[in-house]
Amino acid sequence: MDKKFCRSDYKYGFVSEFESDVFAKGLSRATVIEISKRKKEPPFLLAFRLQAFEKLKKMAQPKWADLKMESIDLQDISYYAEPRVARKKEGFSPEVVKTLKQLDILEKEEGRVALDFVLDSVSVGTSLQEKLKESGVVLCSFSEAVQKYPDLVEKYLGSVVPVGDNFFATLNSAVFSDGSFVYVPRGVACPLELSTYFRINTQEIGQFERTLIIAEEGASLSYLEGCSAPAFSKSQLHAAVVELVALDEATIKYSTVQNWYSGDPKNGRGGIYNLVTKRALASGRKARIFWAQVEIGSAITWKYPSCILKGEESSGEFYSVAITTGRMQADTGTKMIHLGKKSRSLILSKGIAAGFSSNAYRGLVKILPQAAGSRSYTQCDSLLSGKNCTAATFPTVEVKNSSSVVSHEASTSKLNAEELFYLCSRGLRKEEAIALVVSGFCREVIKKLPFEFALEAEELLTMELEKAIG
Repeated sequence: MDKKFCRSDYKYGFVSEFESDVFAKGLSRATVIEISKRKKEPPFLLAFRLQAFEKLKKMAQPKWADLKMESIDLQDISYYAEPRVARKKEGFSPEVVKTLKQLDILEKEEGRVALDFVLDSVSVGTSLQEKLKESGVVLCSFSEAVQKYPDLVEKYLGSVVPVGDNFFATLNSAVFSDGSFVYVPRGVACPLELSTYFRINTQEIGQFERTLIIAEEGASLSYLEGCSAPAFSKSQLHAAVVELVALDEATIKYSTVQNWYSGDPKNGRGGIYNLVTKRALASGRKARIFWAQVEIGSAITWKYPSCILKGEESSGEFYSVAITTGRMQADTGTKMIHLGKKSRSLILSKGIAAGFSSNAYRGLVKILPQAAGSRSYTQCDSLLSGKNCTAATFPTVEVKNSSSVVSHEASTSKLNAEELFYLCSRGLRKEEAIALVVSGFCREVIKKLPFEFALEAEELLTMELEKAIG
């Protein structure tokens, strides 16, 4: 096993000591059935998986994104790995606690954040469940939700991201292993931050988690997602699906700091292919969806967190920072689909490219005829460092009525040695100068993250750009 780590994985690069029972490579109907059997799923979920598998056989991998990548060999992937570790009824076993401390997670979040930890294909523990139950809030692994709340899972699974939505979402629907389930009942403001940490630990497996978050009328919650993986020399696939459902006057705030291994910066070998589908449905009146994300790692990122603004006066906000260095490629952005009258959307995207990387923003704002009186604002900024990186913007705007207002701004600027030299001449160390420039460029997005995530994101962004510039 190759344990060659890069600096960007400065505290995440280790391989934990857990051993896992790993499926043989290959995707087939038997693989899908075996995953469902292992997880003791009800008939409706097996039917869901098999429907996806049949659709997948008729689909082709997408080629339209601004990415240079070969087709993924689905037969060269193992679809399930179960760590040999005991799971406690609440909290974490001693060996899981050790891993969380190595990841520098437990001390930051203990007592204030309810955490679900997914290692490879399985949730190995969830904290503070009893405290959440006092207010009726549910945070558990997806597998546990299937057993305890099958009616909710059956009702909402695939309601936002349909089985045949796109190639990678369909693949996930067939073979997803575990993930997180959140349910906040009517009128409840969740008393704790909710969080899931996803860790790929075994070489040559794919990770296919499924997240489902439901906020009933008047409910509110904040959910944090983190992820990492060791620096293996062979690329691995991460194809997740996230579905958010907000009913009348409900608010969901979803934040993520993505730090998957990005591959060898010189030759591009290894790294995670982060090809995910994240979508929210603001189905009720005045429902609000809030996305905030920082993309730091992954060899390839293909990700467009989106909002369907169905309810009258519903709103969607999207704040994003994506940094690419080395040979990384990112094609990211968002979609805002306005269906409800007087719906609102805000998009603020910051892209930073360095080295030989490429960083593209792809966005869609679509206001349908029935969404009268709607408004949307987009600001998309790019920062280039060096002569060999590229940045691109692919905005699409469709307005189907005359009473709505749409605005779009875009800018591209350059970070160069002269700027850093000037700041250093004023008494700043080089890393302080880089931090100042990056913090200023990303400030509007970073300040939208929860406090702990904001500190971590600034540190990681600065380290990644400092490494790229030298």
